[in-house]
Amino acid sequence: MYKLKYILLLLCCACYTVKAGIKHPLHVSTTEINFNAKDKSLEVSCRIFSDDFEAILAKLYKQKIDLGNADMKTEMDGLVKKYLLSHLQLKANGKAAVLNYIGFEIDHEATNIYLEVEKITAIRSVEVNDTILYDMFDDQMSIVHVVKGSMRKSTKILYPEKKFTANF
Repeated sequence: MYKLKYILLLLCCACYTVKAGIKHPLHVSTTEINFNAKDKSLEVSCRIFSDDFEAILAKLYKQKIDLGNADMKTEMDGLVKKYLLSHLQLKANGKAAVLNYIGFEIDHEATNIYLEVEKITAIRSVEVNDTILYDMFDDQMSIVHVVKGSMRKSTKILYPEKKFTANF
C-alpha cells in the first residue's frame, strides 16, 4: 500500500509539472486490466502522458500527430490502435489473448486508451507484456494493475523489464 501511495504521489507531481508548463521528469504509463465476470471479458485501459505519446507516434509514423484534433480522430484512432497492439500483449490463463481496440480520449495531460478481450469465462492468470514508450525512453516505468473482483495485483515494470504475471 505504501508503494502505491508513493507512485500516486509521483504521478500527481508529474501532472502538476505538466500543467505548470514544465517538462515532466517522470516517464510513466499505467495499464489496468479488469476481469468482468458478467460480460466474460477483460477490460483494459492504458493512461499515457499525451505529449510523450504524441512524440512517439510522430517519431514512428513520420506524420503530424494531434490526438486532440477532432478532424483527425479517425486517422489518430488508426495510429493509436497500431501502436498499442504492437506494444501491449496479454495472455489469459496461459493463452494469447486478442485485444480489441475500443478507442481513446484525452483527459487533461493524459491519453486514455481502451481495449477489450472477449470470451474469457474465468481467469486464473493474466500475463502482461508491456513495452509502451520503451522505444522513446530508457527510464520508462509501466504501472500495471490486474483486478478480479475484490482482488487486485499491482506492480511497476521498469525498463528494460516488460513482463508481469498476476495469478489468482
